[in-house]
Order: sequence, then structure tokens, then C-alpha cells
Amino acid sequence: MTGNKKKEKQKKEAHLDRLNAARAKRSSAPILIRSSPSIDEKETFLIVCKGKNTEPSYFKKFRLTSAKITTIGNGYNTISLVEDAIALQMKGNYDQVWCVFDMDSNSPNNFNSAISLATSNNFGVAYSNQAFEYWLILHFEDHQGGRMDRSEYDAKLNRYINQLGATYDGDASKTVSDKLFCLLNGRDPVTHTKRVNLAISRAKRNYALFNHSSPALKESSTTVYSLVEEILKFV
Repeated sequence: MTGNKKKEKQKKEAHLDRLNAARAKRSSAPILIRSSPSIDEKETFLIVCKGKNTEPSYFKKFRLTSAKITTIGNGYNTISLVEDAIALQMKGNYDQVWCVFDMDSNSPNNFNSAISLATSNNFGVAYSNQAFEYWLILHFEDHQGGRMDRSEYDAKLNRYINQLGATYDGDASKTVSDKLFCLLNGRDPVTHTKRVNLAISRAKRNYALFNHSSPALKESSTTVYSLVEEILKFV
């Protein structure tokens, strides 16, 4: 047998030995059960807000056990905000993306188009008509729809919270303080129901009053409740 043929035979025999060893190992190996996801694997939220202060300061205060919230207050308006959310999602790959913006003085077309663009990208939309503070008011007042101009929001909210030791400065800081957030999630002294749950039920009821063909025309309403309901699943 030549040297080359001998080497080839040795290689084949070594290869067969490795195959036989691998088969024996597989046959004797225990059946493995895939482990459950690690507790470190958390649901990730990206919440992109028009407001730079009020909305981010509110959502950042939720303390979640099995989710992580990233809040961006970019100051953009409606469609530009949604376009920014699309770009951020492509970079970050979040489980849930939500766009939070207000009607304010936007044109009906821009407001409705922003909602359509967000939903077409499978984003959640937490809009308020006219402004986010309407969601806060619903924690204290059973407002049942109808026009309430945003110029009335701050004074109305402060009438409820000042007597409870909190203040909302809608002209300067526009932040949701720790004290105010605590009140929003505290219990109503009359119904003994958590105020946030009251706000959710009131917002749902008011939302159901409209046909939603043009959200820009549906005042007063807010879908912030849908985002808060989702967040509360991870508290």
C-alpha cells in the first residue's frame, strides 16, 4: 500500500470513529426541556411624545416589574412625531411603540393623518383632543364629553389637586410631580376606587360616544387610557 493510500485509509477510519462516537453520545444523552425565558427578558416600550415635559415625566414614574419604558419627548408635531417613532423603532426594535400627541391647534388633516400613519406601522396611539391634561382631569372629575377648551385645563386640574397638596404648573415646568403622580394612582375617597381606574373607565365611556371617522373632531376625548392599561399589565 502506498503512503498516500495509507493516509487516506487512516483519515476514513478516524472519520468513522468520530461519527460512531457522536451517535453513541446522542443515544445516551438525556432529553432536554427548553428553559423558560429569563426573568431578565422584559417587555420593552418606546413611548414617543410631543410634549417634552408633561408626558415623559408622567410615563417615567411608572415602576414596572417585567417591562422597561423608554420615553422620548421630541417636541415634534403629529406626523413628524410618528416619522421619528418609525426611525427609532428601526434602531431599537422595541416590543411596543406608542405615539402620544395632542390635537391642540393642529389641522384636522394633520391630526387624523398622524393617527393613520401610526396605526399602519402597528404603533399604539395615545392621543388627546384637545390636550394630555384632559387625561389627568379625568382622574378627579367625571367629565362626560363635550367641549372643554385646553385653556381651562390647568385651572380645573389645580382646583382638585391644590387642596390635596399638589400643584400643576402648565405654564412653566409642565411636569407631573411625584406628589401629583401619587394622587393620580391613589384612591378616590368617595368610591374607594383607584383614581387611575376611574380615569380609564371615564375615558373609555367618552371614547365610545364618537364614531371615530375623524378623531380631530371628537372633543373631548383621549385614548391615553389604552396605553396606561397596557403599562399596568406589567406593574
